[in-house]
Amino acid sequence: MFAVPYAEIAPLVERSTGTTRQLAARARRRVRDRSPEADGDPALRREAVEAFFAAAREGDIDALLAVLHPDVVLRSDGGAARGRHTRRLEGARTVAEQAVVFGRFAPFVRPALVNGAEGVLVVAGGRPLAVMGFTVTGGRVIAVDVLADPDRLARLGLPGEG
Repeated sequence: MFAVPYAEIAPLVERSTGTTRQLAARARRRVRDRSPEADGDPALRREAVEAFFAAAREGDIDALLAVLHPDVVLRSDGGAARGRHTRRLEGARTVAEQAVVFGRFAPFVRPALVNGAEGVLVVAGGRPLAVMGFTVTGGRVIAVDVLADPDRLARLGLPGEG
């Protein structure tokens, strides 16, 4: 979904196309090796994501802490237009507090598969506001990846309401 040809990336990192391809392969291996293993049962993963949004909508920090892994990481990319939304948050309490702040968007959440895993599309006013992907392990959310960059969202051709 975010494919950019290596030939376009190579000049930006001042490397050859072949070297750029190798760097990307190494980076993917490192991410894969460090990524937590997701639970195998999609129903259990979906249940955790639903519990996350129910708690966020109610502003229930304790319920969020129950569904978040203590080492949870939230990565958000707001792009140039929403730069203040580009951040990395770590820890259950920090992520829970952020979820409560954005809990007002919970009514606009639509379940979706994001990179083959549980996720949501946040749509309000007929336009996508964010795509969120979740990694659930041991019945708890251990990673949340948020794409809120309006330019990139527009290029994805995501559905609006209706």
